[in-house]
Amino acid sequence: MAISPHNPPLNASFNPKAFLGQAGPGKVLIKCKKKEDIFIQGDVAETIFYIQKGKVKVTVLSEQGKEAVVGILAQGQFFGEGCLDGAKLRTSTTRAMEECLLTSITKAMMIATLETEPKFSAYFMAYLLSRNSRIEDDLIDQLFNSSERRLARLLLLLADFGKEGGAQPIPVTISQEILADMIGTTRSRVSFFMNKFRKKGFISYNGKIEVHRSLLDAVLRDKPQIKEDE
Repeated sequence: MAISPHNPPLNASFNPKAFLGQAGPGKVLIKCKKKEDIFIQGDVAETIFYIQKGKVKVTVLSEQGKEAVVGILAQGQFFGEGCLDGAKLRTSTTRAMEECLLTSITKAMMIATLETEPKFSAYFMAYLLSRNSRIEDDLIDQLFNSSERRLARLLLLLADFGKEGGAQPIPVTISQEILADMIGTTRSRVSFFMNKFRKKGFISYNGKIEVHRSLLDAVLRDKPQIKEDE
């Protein structure tokens, strides 16, 4: 069968992670310092980013000038992909929370790779489905859970709990103001809950937060230590 430009041969050796981990046509590797802005709300949206190493904070600024933290992204996640859906400008600001290694991919290269590499299309689709599920979980969390339970869930997510056993340190310094922004409550409430979690042995809190399995057990088993009501 003849091969046409619309029916290119499949690349059986294509590896999505290897593709994302290397510079090449339409791809640049970027090192960001801690607290360095990657892009700012209102910038022209023309590239997609992939996190090889580090964590990235996502914030939005209201018309009244109030900034809110809407997400913390980690290794293996994409961001800035709104340009693939026609977004012309960035709708948020992204900032490195620690030293980061990112892959910047042009919109044209991303679209071309999605069209010609089925393995990459499947990889990216799996990421989008996982992110969509996480967004739905976050919405349910905001609608139905108390701020104490929201904080417990957020700490477990930030510590990547479930990947390995034992206590999981949160690898970057997270202020109580950021935690309060992310769960929609006040800093004083977060401080109260953090002290409560520490007294119950759910976390260790000495410079950096270390999350213990007992917090996961309390959330999963719906124990009264994590209250349902304010």
